[in-house]
Amino acid sequence: MTIVRCHWAAVADARMQAYHDTEWGVPEHDDRMLFELLTLEGAQAGLSWRTVLIRREAYRAAYHDFDIQRVAAMTDAELEALLQDSPLIRNRLKIFSVRGNAEAALRVAAEHGSLDRYLWSFVNNTPTRNPWTNRSQVPATTPVSDTMSKALKKAGFRFVGSTICYAFMQAAGMVDDHLADCFRRGAG
Repeated sequence: MTIVRCHWAAVADARMQAYHDTEWGVPEHDDRMLFELLTLEGAQAGLSWRTVLIRREAYRAAYHDFDIQRVAAMTDAELEALLQDSPLIRNRLKIFSVRGNAEAALRVAAEHGSLDRYLWSFVNNTPTRNPWTNRSQVPATTPVSDTMSKALKKAGFRFVGSTICYAFMQAAGMVDDHLADCFRRGAG
C-alpha cells in the first residue's frame, strides 16, 4: 500500500517525511516548542523548509534548546559567534532577531499567562481544518495570519510577516492544511 503525503513531503527525503508524518499540523501548546517553530519559520524566510530542517539540531544547540529565558539573556558576543563558524543560516538580522523575539515572547507570556495562550488566541484556541483537495488551494497567507503578523510586530517580534505566520500556524497545528488524500489529514 502506498502512503499518500502532502506534495512537499512526497519526496525521497526521510527528514522531510518524518517532520510531515509526526509534527506538521499537530496542535502544539508548549511555549518552548512554539518559540522554536516561530524561530525556524523566521529562519526559513526566503529559503526552503528543507534548508532549515537539516539545521534544526544546530539551531537547538545554538539557542539553548529554545529556552526562552536563556535566549533572551544571550549576549551580543554569543550572537556574533553564531555568525562566524556556525551551521546556522548566517544572516545577522535573523540571528539577532531570535534574542529580540525571546524578549518579546517573555513580555507576551507575562501579559497573557503564556506564549501558548497568546498565540492560540488568534484561532480562538481551536485548530482550523481546511478542506483542501489540491495544493493550489492552500494559501500563503490568510486574514488570521495577517492579524497575527501585525500583532506580533506590534509586540516587538521580527521576521513575522504574514507568510511566516501562516507557515507557523500550519507547523503548530493551528491550521490543518494536510490535503484531503494525505494520510495525516485530521490526525492532529
